[in-house]
Amino acid sequence: MELKLYNTLTRKKENFKPLIGNEVRIYTCGPTVYNYAHIGNFRSYIFMDNLRRVLKYNGYNLKHVMNITDVGHLESDADEGEDKMEKAAKREKKNPYDIAKFYTEAFFKDMESLNIEIPEIIAKATDHIPEMIEYVKKIIENGYAYETSKGIYFDISKLDKYPVLSNRKMDEQIAGARVDVDPEKKNPYDFALWIKAPENHIMKWESPWGLSYPGWHLECTAMGNKYLGEEFDIHTGGVDHIPIHHENEIAQAKGATGKIHAKLWMHVEFLQVDGGKMSKSLGNVYTISQLAERGIEALAYKLFCYSAHYRTKLNFTFDGALSSQKALNRLREGYLKHLKGEDEVKNEIIQEYETKFLETINDDLNIPAAMGIIWDIVRSEQKSKKYAELLEKFDQVLGLDIKNSQRYLEKQSNIEIPEEIKELIEKRKIARQEKNWKLSDEIRDILVKKGYQVEDSKEGMIVKKI
Repeated sequence: MELKLYNTLTRKKENFKPLIGNEVRIYTCGPTVYNYAHIGNFRSYIFMDNLRRVLKYNGYNLKHVMNITDVGHLESDADEGEDKMEKAAKREKKNPYDIAKFYTEAFFKDMESLNIEIPEIIAKATDHIPEMIEYVKKIIENGYAYETSKGIYFDISKLDKYPVLSNRKMDEQIAGARVDVDPEKKNPYDFALWIKAPENHIMKWESPWGLSYPGWHLECTAMGNKYLGEEFDIHTGGVDHIPIHHENEIAQAKGATGKIHAKLWMHVEFLQVDGGKMSKSLGNVYTISQLAERGIEALAYKLFCYSAHYRTKLNFTFDGALSSQKALNRLREGYLKHLKGEDEVKNEIIQEYETKFLETINDDLNIPAAMGIIWDIVRSEQKSKKYAELLEKFDQVLGLDIKNSQRYLEKQSNIEIPEEIKELIEKRKIARQEKNWKLSDEIRDILVKKGYQVEDSKEGMIVKKI
């Protein structure tokens, strides 16, 4: 069965076939480890996880690289401002390498809680300085770069076309950004490959151009080239990478090898919060651990992300996420009922579900539609172990750890409730009996802050420790 994936480069769905044999070579833009990754970041990695799982479900082998940016990512993608790692080091009064280590470990801990598969190769930027220097040399030798007093810049005027991925007009390419900072640039849109370090800059290396450090765009192209070759199958990232970072990656690859390095470019849309942009200034940037404080498991957030296709915007609300938590528990309970079921289900019905599921996920990773199939099985009046096994098989794509449903539910139910919490629960019970919904909601919020989640069911209130 054909696997169709949407290609940002060609702006259409394409039948996917690896460049070489049965192996799919993928590059994913990883985190800049200067702070905790937020739930918007993790929407990208949940998409990455789905892509990996769908490819494997179709029988492909993977060689997948994800970078860890621990140097060179300036505050502005347009080569302006301070290095994010150095800024974090000043903020926390620590060495930037210690900062990188701490937030890298935090990132992978969150990845584990989300049951996201880790790519086969994790490549730290600071471990690949020699490869980046050689890549810059190649670009210079091919006549696509020049040196100024501030660094080595890529000369976009030498390209046959720029931009090619975002399809913007040149004057829109860095919309709203100051691009005339360096008067030595030949073109205001030329970008830094290598940056000469000020004397007080901590992260710098010896190079043919003096003590300096790499530009952010460079690391991905150089490391992709090292591990995957001059051409590979798929490059993934968020839509925010399209107009600058990925555009400049393509420029660098063409400058070094004459080729666009990835055949297929896949991008996940933004996560919005309460209908607007996620922003630190608005105080609506949330982490996975902050969701847990509100009674929302990491896997419930993963299920929440399945409510929209990866190429459409997704609006996060706490009400929506709490609904996903309840849905996840219903899914677990439904799976366990099937696991204990003794009804006979015809093999033709199982085969029909398998075919429909494969068609759905192979249509550009249509996970929301695939979840519709999951719920059809869960709600079936026939309770059969065959259905439980089918859910386990489909979970190879979803990654919701359905097989361990019993453990998750027991963890939520086996709790000792302090007297203070019992009193609040009783007050809430009375408020609901009196139809005082405002007070009921207020008490529920107090319970969440104290680490307890309350669910209202036909059997009464269910209390769970967050």
